Amino acid sequence: MKTYIAEMIKRKDLLMYLVKSGLKAEHRNSYLGYFWWLLDPLLNVVVYYFLVSVILGRGSDEFNFAVFLVIGLIAWRWIMTTINTSSKAIIKYSSIINQVYLPKSIFPLSFTFTQMFNFAFGVVVIAIFLIVNGIVPGWQVIFMPLIIVVQLVFLIAISFILAYVTVFIRDMDHLLTHVTRVLFYSSPIIWEGGRLPPEYGWVLEINPVAIIVTSYRDVLMFQSTPNISSLLIIGVTSILVSILALYYYSKNEHKIIKAL
Repeated sequence: MKTYIAEMIKRKDLLMYLVKSGLKAEHRNSYLGYFWWLLDPLLNVVVYYFLVSVILGRGSDEFNFAVFLVIGLIAWRWIMTTINTSSKAIIKYSSIINQVYLPKSIFPLSFTFTQMFNFAFGVVVIAIFLIVNGIVPGWQVIFMPLIIVVQLVFLIAISFILAYVTVFIRDMDHLLTHVTRVLFYSSPIIWEGGRLPPEYGWVLEINPVAIIVTSYRDVLMFQSTPNISSLLIIGVTSILVSILALYYYSKNEHKIIKAL
């Protein structure tokens, strides 16, 4: 285990290269190029705002629904893109893996960090919405780095698991389409948590996606302290899962090579 982690640290230059190449590849052939990093989340918000607020008339009058929506969608976008891309991380680089020994966990890790940089541009869009709507976060904004770190370690744990499983179960890619859809609608991304019937309130209490999204809104929009205990539980659990995943990688990487 220690040897495996040391090997990953030794390959940190490769990790940085994979992250940079991933960022460059996303919009390499598009007309607007890197401008899509800002435009894509913005258009996503416009579409859902039109659907939920204008067509369905579900936007709340008690708070600015546009800001509520942009925070939820951009936090969710980091989760969704990481799940979809990291699941195929090892398979995508199978030609390199079969030629040179590399810690396989580096590949899902690189995709998670790539999407984190995309999330940073999403934060710029959130800041624009806050400014336009005259919303000024309170002192609780100091918890923002904690929420980002918790989401990062949560997604690292998820990416390690998905990348490994997908090598052996190629249908996982199709299954994840439905899993992410369930996660999206079971989390308060485009709707308010209070809309759930009381008997289903436990869904929000045990759903890490709901906890993370709500925490962003608490510190940026409602000037309130996030649920620190829940965030710490998610963070600690994710770290433990990541350690177990790395241990499993170190013992079973030969199986990955055979499966590829």
